[in-house]
Amino acid sequence: MLARLLQRLLILGLMLLGVSLIAFLVPFVSGGDPVRTILMSRVRDLAVDPAAVEAMRVHLGLDRPLPVQYGTWLWQALQGDLGYSFTSGRPVASEIGRALGVSVTLALTALGIAAAVAIPLGTLAATRPGGTVDSATTLMIQTFVATPEYWLAPMGILVFALYLGWLPSAGWTSWSSLVLPAMVLSLRPMAYFTQVTRATMMDVLQAPYITAARSRGLSMRQTVMRHGLRNGSLPVVTFFALWLAGLLGGSVVIEVIFAIPGMGRLLYEAVVNRDVPMLQGGFVSIVALSILINTIADILYVALNPAVRSGHAH
Repeated sequence: MLARLLQRLLILGLMLLGVSLIAFLVPFVSGGDPVRTILMSRVRDLAVDPAAVEAMRVHLGLDRPLPVQYGTWLWQALQGDLGYSFTSGRPVASEIGRALGVSVTLALTALGIAAAVAIPLGTLAATRPGGTVDSATTLMIQTFVATPEYWLAPMGILVFALYLGWLPSAGWTSWSSLVLPAMVLSLRPMAYFTQVTRATMMDVLQAPYITAARSRGLSMRQTVMRHGLRNGSLPVVTFFALWLAGLLGGSVVIEVIFAIPGMGRLLYEAVVNRDVPMLQGGFVSIVALSILINTIADILYVALNPAVRSGHAH
């Protein structure tokens, strides 16, 4: 277990170094002169004075060799200095911190709803394969996977905000602002979680220890609750981590439609405004956090699964 942990941490460090290099090179590989791009984002004028371009190049240190520039940028990033936004003029780190807090809240709420519905529903479907609940669950999975969020979100606003008036249509002002976007965002992971739980539980319920438990007189419900649910829900831990990592920066559609000041919307606006420091900082933050989340999930999976743990011990 300790050797695996050290191996994962080493891989984590190497991956973060690679991510930082890619983020640093974003303005250089996106086409055109990065200094000219910076100036155009500030003055909104395509005809930039060449003298101003050269002065800005020297001021930003972009006249130095790329390895020197990368070393300086990485050192500053390690100290929490990701530069200043071209759009707001505020520190990139503080802007990302606020946006990440919003996105984490939204993602955890959505995935919490998804898991709370998916695990019992998938388990129930697995105990009666081919039955009414199983058929309805399969239909639900197919519907939620096939329905795009850019259609669900406006429909949710139309019904629950405009027609019924139960929830706000947009903004991030109170807990009620979280309900509708979290519900919309939860449907697709809910479908995948349900499918995974159902498939895993069907395998678990055929295991010898389940048969032995049933032979001792335990009901199906008691057998599932005492012996099956833990192993049946283990894959959801991995899927939860994968979805959490993906939703931190991948909820662009939901955050833009509902006017939520999260990471997806922040990066969208950075692209539109050519805000290079925000793009670099946002990319590094999201990918680094995603790698960290998946590493933690992998370690938890090993810790919670005796079979995997004993396999690594040998």
